[in-house]
Amino acid sequence: MCLDPDHTYSGRVSLLYDLDDWVLWAIWLIAIPVGGYAFVHALMQRADAFTAADKLTKPAWLGITGASVLVLIVFQGGPLGSGALFWLAALVAVLVYIVDVKPAVVGVQGGGQRW
Repeated sequence: MCLDPDHTYSGRVSLLYDLDDWVLWAIWLIAIPVGGYAFVHALMQRADAFTAADKLTKPAWLGITGASVLVLIVFQGGPLGSGALFWLAALVAVLVYIVDVKPAVVGVQGGGQRW
């Protein structure tokens, strides 16, 4: 390890920093359609299925997923931009819907695992 501040690093270190940016950019790019899917899925479900699954109401989840998609689109820098905290909260909200709420709602409506 070189402690000289004027020492220039090889291209490998630069590649790692670039790789980090590319991975975060890819996550941002994938997050938008995933958020859209969560919103459309919530929109297509019966309202009573949400309360039967002991989750928030359908309008609440429509608001959460809809606002999350809006935040994911507006903060175009994703996790690298100025609104990184809002972007992260929106991503978490969408993932909570997909991982927790969606299976419960589908299960209440008589649907099972389709994979």
